[in-house]
Amino acid sequence: MTTINTRSIRPSDNKALAIIIRKALEEFNANKPGTVYFDPTTDELSAVFTDPKSKYFVAEENGVILGGSGIYPTANLPADTCELVKLYLHKDARGKGIGKLLMEKCFDAARALGYKKMYLETLPELNIAVPLYERSGFTYLPAPLGNSGHHGCDIWMIKDLSQ
Repeated sequence: MTTINTRSIRPSDNKALAIIIRKALEEFNANKPGTVYFDPTTDELSAVFTDPKSKYFVAEENGVILGGSGIYPTANLPADTCELVKLYLHKDARGKGIGKLLMEKCFDAARALGYKKMYLETLPELNIAVPLYERSGFTYLPAPLGNSGHHGCDIWMIKDLSQ
């Protein structure tokens, strides 16, 4: 029996995570401008998550990276709000509770860093993710918050972390 290990991102994870993110967006026909698909930071995630108010978790099984997710103090968000970012899984890792596991790690890390709310942006094409967000307590917003630079996203959600 194997177990899923979660840990903080390392520079050696960058290539595998960039491939998982871009392949997932391709699978759901969401590889369009204004998304992380074309964001150059996707290739250097470990460098992005050096901000002390950020955290990125990697899920792996037997040393194989399955995906990851993080939190980030996105520009122009309220000080008590972080963004759930780059939650992507390899296609073989979906439907096994790994996305939920990664989100719970992010919720705990956000609370530990003093955040009260968590924001996210997504696309209708990522139709398997939206119900997961809804079940996890995210509610819809009428417009984006902050300035993520991902103008291709048109679903905005928020979660109260005290719940």
